[in-house]
Amino acid sequence: MTRLVLASASPARRTTLRAAGLDPVVVVSGVDESQLTDLPPAELALQLAELKCAAVAARDDLPADALVLGCDSVLELDGEALGKPHDAAEARRRWQAMRGRSGVLHSGHCLRDVATGRVAAATGSTTVHFADVSDEEIAAYVATGEPLEVAGAFTIDGIGGAFVTGIEGDHHNVVGVSLPLLRELVLELGHGWPDLWA
Repeated sequence: MTRLVLASASPARRTTLRAAGLDPVVVVSGVDESQLTDLPPAELALQLAELKCAAVAARDDLPADALVLGCDSVLELDGEALGKPHDAAEARRRWQAMRGRSGVLHSGHCLRDVATGRVAAATGSTTVHFADVSDEEIAAYVATGEPLEVAGAFTIDGIGGAFVTGIEGDHHNVVGVSLPLLRELVLELGHGWPDLWA
């Protein structure tokens, strides 16, 4: 059986993959995300995913048949890439700017076959429509701590889900890993999607 190694600490990505029948081994990359700047949001997401994938794939304690998946997500609003907010004040400002508007959630995916060294990579992009939430709702949401842990300061699969009025594109991409896109990358590297099922 081919083993999927997830180069991400994201519990939402792990949960999504498990729900799809995969049981990834989690190896956190430790990549410093601040090393990349001044890139368009979709390109930033992809390059961060590539860095995380490469960092984990370089380890010598991986299974010989491993496929290493690096992912990274950023929200594009007004052409700016928004990752995790640094603090509660920034999360509040973000939500005041996002409410009643739409942004594009870009999730970069990079998959490396450890045995062959081959790499397949792509970015999934999903438009997200945000509710016109009140200042009180924003303050209450930020107080939960959830927006501080995630790209774009929101989740669709958690407390913040009530503040997302709709999406255009892949729901899983907003959670952080696009299953249809990942399947395409797996096939591109010559593997079968069912071969990854636990």
